[in-house]
Amino acid sequence: MHRARWRAGGLLAAVGGLVLCGMAAGLAPGDGALLEVKAAVESKIEAELPNLVELYKHLHANPELSFEEVKTAARMAAELRQAGFEVTEKVGGHGVVAVLKNGAGPTLMLRTDLDALPIVEDTGLPYASLVRVRDAEGKQVGVMHACGHDIHMTCWVGTARVLASLRDRWRGTLVMIAQPAEERGAGAKAMLEDGLFSRFPKPDFALALHCDGATPHGQIGYTEGLALANVDSVDIVVKGVGGHGSAPHTTVDPIVIAARIIVDLQTIVSREVDPLESAVVTVGSIHGGSKHNIIPAEVKLQLTVRTFKDSVRKHVLEAIERIAKSAAAAARAPEPVVAAIPGEFTPATYNDPKLTQRVVGVLKPVLGSENVNTMLPRMGGEDFSRYGRAGVPIFMFWLGTVPPEKVAEARQQGRPMPSLHSAFYAPVPEPSVRTGVLSLAMAALELLDKP
Repeated sequence: MHRARWRAGGLLAAVGGLVLCGMAAGLAPGDGALLEVKAAVESKIEAELPNLVELYKHLHANPELSFEEVKTAARMAAELRQAGFEVTEKVGGHGVVAVLKNGAGPTLMLRTDLDALPIVEDTGLPYASLVRVRDAEGKQVGVMHACGHDIHMTCWVGTARVLASLRDRWRGTLVMIAQPAEERGAGAKAMLEDGLFSRFPKPDFALALHCDGATPHGQIGYTEGLALANVDSVDIVVKGVGGHGSAPHTTVDPIVIAARIIVDLQTIVSREVDPLESAVVTVGSIHGGSKHNIIPAEVKLQLTVRTFKDSVRKHVLEAIERIAKSAAAAARAPEPVVAAIPGEFTPATYNDPKLTQRVVGVLKPVLGSENVNTMLPRMGGEDFSRYGRAGVPIFMFWLGTVPPEKVAEARQQGRPMPSLHSAFYAPVPEPSVRTGVLSLAMAALELLDKP
């Protein structure tokens, strides 16, 4: 039985000798205890902020791709050791697990991701990434933290420092994990398979934040329940019979078959999926041929598939295979190879409703209700979901990272802001980190026991 916790609802508050049911004692909105705790957290954040901004710029300028996060993981491990955590490295690859035990109480896990994307940065920032590497296929690519993982890591380190310095205000166990390969949908699975919840304390709750490129800094967004989609990567190898471009009758042209497949794939969502359900089938890559006058022997397609429901996912994946094989059969071509990549599947993210309500109940008075907004589910994917599927209540919220005036201008002109995964995405470090650390730290103090 845990000690009485600061909660956003459900406790009894004694007011003027009367006992009233409703908003909580402790961290209740408008309560002096909440304001006092917030002031203590903000004081720690302000002291750490200059160093955190420098850390952010270093991480931004030195990104590493999925499965290659050697230096990034080492830096995160060093930061958490310095904050007083017991640190274990190389969990599920380059994963880092840091544990801080502070008496009897609940176990809370806070997660960040480490990896960057194969994108050439075009922000013009003085600390922009100039990194160029060879990818797994030998191609030279740029590397950029275009999904905000550098902000995630900075907020994670800042929160660890704040909570370690405020150990007199909470009881329990804090587990901080730095996860590799989120962009490949493989890091969480690798850490779980390497004993994350057996070698280390299994959490009662898990929290994470994620940058948002269309929300002003100082604000956060959240979705209760289903928040992000199932994500599948599918490869299709369309086979034909190659030959001279001047004699197509002697060949079976896989480029024409691939074109037919691409067009027919569009009917899955429009004609096979219930209009009240959500699904996306996108062909992100097509490669075939080597010269103007050569009909190739094969064409390769790469697809991303997004769904919310597992039943819809199953139908869409089966439909892709059926359409590809039918198009090949109609052209008297060899049967194509259609393969979903199991290592890159990311299950849908489901924010536990009770946990979501509890955390949001504290963040609204901390940030202001006008700065904590509900959001519709998105078709993006996040392997943070795997911790939820492993039996842990999870909650991930969106962190605003861009100037309010730029958001207002874009809305007025009817144009979108640079999205995540864009070469132009440029979060504003100081206010974004300040809000991120404040949100995570206050959420943690809500979930951990009060001494």
